[in-house]
Amino acid sequence: MWDKAEKALRRDPLFRPLLKRIGPCALLPEPREPYEALVSAIAHQQVHGNAARAVLGRLRGLHPGGFPPPRVVLDLPPEALRGCGFSMSKVAAIRDIAEKAQGGLVPTLEEAATLEDEALVQRLVAIRGVGRWTVEMLLIFTLGRPDILPVDDFGVREGFRILTKAEAQPKPRELATIGAAWAPWRSVAAWYLWRAADEHKKVKPPAP
Repeated sequence: MWDKAEKALRRDPLFRPLLKRIGPCALLPEPREPYEALVSAIAHQQVHGNAARAVLGRLRGLHPGGFPPPRVVLDLPPEALRGCGFSMSKVAAIRDIAEKAQGGLVPTLEEAATLEDEALVQRLVAIRGVGRWTVEMLLIFTLGRPDILPVDDFGVREGFRILTKAEAQPKPRELATIGAAWAPWRSVAAWYLWRAADEHKKVKPPAP
């Protein structure tokens, strides 16, 4: 799927050894309604992935038909969402997402496919709890946009720090400037930077 991206990134000496170790990019977007993707992104904010998946599983359990649509979420008392494991701030954000989805601000998957990346960012950051990073996750993992570099993401910056053997992570603006060279495949570059960060976590320090 990403053959052209991998070929382009192999020309960069920073990425070449990493691609050789990791192999083909396994980034597989999961098309779903942006409303659901945004709620899922809120669930994943500042918590471990397994915990977020458990919370989302309890949320789905509140609606036998699958992921609860906006009208169901809005009809639920806040206590029901709290019972799923969402914090009060996340409950407020999810209810705002549901309200904006019903009002049409959150586009359908079909409509989102017609909108430019930055247009979607500017449109959706008006929602409570939704920042640029949240929309960038939607763009990469739901819509499959190939040229998104989430420079505010800790893992992306950490992966770059590891690859460059730097003492500190680059600032978001600095990484954005550097990453311009990876266009039009910055989403794939980000995926490999996440893998670099994951590799580093698995390396055990030498015994004293």
